[in-house]
Formats: sequence, C-alpha cells, structure tokens
Amino acid sequence: MHIPDGFLSPQTYLPAYGAAALAWAWAARDLRRRLDERTVPRLAALTALAYGLGLVMLPLPGGTSGHALGVAMLALLFGVRPAFLAYSLVLILQSLLFGAGGITALPVNALAMGLLGALTAVVVHRLLRPAGETLAVGAAAWSAVVLPALAVAGVLGLQPLIAQRADGTPLFFPFGLAVVLPAVLLPHLLIGLAEAALTVLVWRHARRRGWSVA
Repeated sequence: MHIPDGFLSPQTYLPAYGAAALAWAWAARDLRRRLDERTVPRLAALTALAYGLGLVMLPLPGGTSGHALGVAMLALLFGVRPAFLAYSLVLILQSLLFGAGGITALPVNALAMGLLGALTAVVVHRLLRPAGETLAVGAAAWSAVVLPALAVAGVLGLQPLIAQRADGTPLFFPFGLAVVLPAVLLPHLLIGLAEAALTVLVWRHARRRGWSVA
C-alpha cells in the first residue's frame, strides 16, 4: 500500500506535509511521560516487527503494493501517539533504505497507515471489547489494514482529477477510482485476515508476559 514517489501531485503532498507535521507534533507531546525503561525496548521490538512486515510486499496493479502493517499491535499495546510516531519511523527507513514508498509520499503514507491505522485499531477494539478480547483485537487489526488501504486508494484515484495536462492527460498517477479502489482494497481484505491472526498472537503473548496495555 506504499505510495511511491512520483504518484502524487504537489497539490496533494504539500498540504499533506503540513497536516502530518501537526500530527507528528501532537503525537510527540508528553512522549517521555508515556514511555519508560520497560516500554521503550518493547516498543522498539514491535516496531522492528512492523518494519519487517512492511517489506514483504505483494505487487499490485498501478505500481503500488499490498502488505501487512503491524500498526494495530503498536496502537493496542502502546497507544495511538507512540504507534503513529513508530510507524512513521518505519516508513522513513523503508523509503530511504529500500525505496518502499517515497519522501514526497511520506506524509500521505504516514497519515493513512500510521495515524488512521492506529486510530482505527483503538476505536474498533474499544467498540468490540464487550464481545470478547480475541474478536476485538482481530477485528481491530483487520480494520487497521483495510481502512488505510481505502484511504490510499482514494488519494491515488483522485490524482487524475487533481493534476492534468492541457489535453486532460493525468500528470501523475494515471488511474481513476474505478480502477484503483478494487486493485488496492481487495487484496488488503485478505492481508487484513493474516494481520488479524498475527496481532492476536502478539496480544496474547504480551498479556501472558504481563505487559500493561494502552
């Protein structure tokens, strides 16, 4: 689901950088109070796991990719703010070291996968928790893959309408919503199931080890 460089118009990524900067500043507030000597190595370990998950990519039509995120387990165990910052770091490293994503696309990727994914996981978990912990965690992880995929597809699909040449030819990403929505969303419906299973396993392991949860 990484958006590469060259797919987004300046009309998209420049405002996105402004929004992402505000979101990063919000997430960094009181970070020291939220993290301690036990939480930091745990967060680092699961951030590394999320980093690895994001590198196992399924090429999708149009040049983007399908992959698990790992942001749900970060959000459920550490909270939205640490999860968003940690996943933003994941995206930066993947972009610089492996060319997965891009610097111009970073704010959109971070807002979609990091912030929206983390918020989705926490909200869905809280809503479904009365129905059972396993169901709530699994549904939270699945939703935290599917909704970011929908957001990424929406941003990409709007690019032909946002930036065009004089003859109407798209300047950046060439495919509209009718093509990109099913191409990006459908694979992530299945990827989300795998991530749900993994997140439940990580959650159970963390609870058995006595980790405090967000």
